[in-house]
Amino acid sequence: MNRPSPLDDPETAAYAWARFRRIMRFMMFATVLVVILALAALYAKNGMVSIHLYIATAAGISFTMLLGSALMGLVFLSSGTGHDKAVSDHQDEGRKRPD
Repeated sequence: MNRPSPLDDPETAAYAWARFRRIMRFMMFATVLVVILALAALYAKNGMVSIHLYIATAAGISFTMLLGSALMGLVFLSSGTGHDKAVSDHQDEGRKRPD
């Protein structure tokens, strides 16, 4: 039987999700800053090449940074609340551990 998750408690869950949203707001700000700097550097080096190049660059940087930060934020949420410890592996119950 699985142990109850700390995220089942509404107060703990509210705190954890507020922390996750705070991390995502910060990373959104950082992403916008990096995209602006990258586009400025690209324009300074190459001039106005093609609008498609700038759109693809902005989209690629944004998608990569936001997806990575969302996944890492979920890892921090899961481990920071103790949710990982509540999960049990039923396959290990029948095995003996080597000494």
